Amino acid sequence: MRILFAEDKFTSSRAILSALKKAGFAADLARSGQNAIELLRNYDYGLAIITMTLADMDGYTILNTLRALKVTTPVIILSNIDTPEAKIRAFALGADDYLAEPFETAELIARVQAILRRSNGYAHPIAQVGPLTLNLNNHTVMVEDRPIHLTGKEFAILELLVLRKGIAQTKETFLNHLYGGRDEPDIKIIDVFICKLRKKLQTVGAEDLISTVWGRGYILHDPQAGPVPEPLVTLAQLPVPAEHAPLQLQAVGD
Repeated sequence: MRILFAEDKFTSSRAILSALKKAGFAADLARSGQNAIELLRNYDYGLAIITMTLADMDGYTILNTLRALKVTTPVIILSNIDTPEAKIRAFALGADDYLAEPFETAELIARVQAILRRSNGYAHPIAQVGPLTLNLNNHTVMVEDRPIHLTGKEFAILELLVLRKGIAQTKETFLNHLYGGRDEPDIKIIDVFICKLRKKLQTVGAEDLISTVWGRGYILHDPQAGPVPEPLVTLAQLPVPAEHAPLQLQAVGD
């Protein structure tokens, strides 16, 4: 999951970026409000953390601009003003959370994780699919009490599959989830990540959770939901009446 942090003070930005990285998030830094708006308009972020007192515009202006542009990315406002009026104004403009300084970075990370869970339809940090248990907070994966050690990219792919179980995800969706539209490698890298992930799941007997949907991408199903339905018959598979059948051309050399 990629997060945007808007802050123009070096010391505080370094501390928060470090905390986000330790929590398993990829984070980009915007040094101005305008830069934050442009990044959020053009790239897909899971969440934005915006400091109220940026040099070129305040957090209220950034929020108002983002929501006017129909940017729905969840936003946490960080501010040194701890009054009900300031919080109410931020929430009215579209903030998802408001954290007054001073605060512990651990509290900020907990709020980030809570918002991301809610935005993905999970109120609880533990997601269960068949024998697989995925902890969205500490980024751990277990299969019937056996831990699986995944890289950051492998966890992010499994996270997306679990959060959208039963729905085929395209390779483009995985790329966007991993890289947020920035510095994306060749799309074939998704096949590599999926192959490695399947091998690790296979070692603990969960190799059948991820399936390939030809021409679309990959899907994770819940074994308790029953077998995956067969694909519908396409028009190309239906018999063609003789009077509408295409001419059969014979290739040279046959």
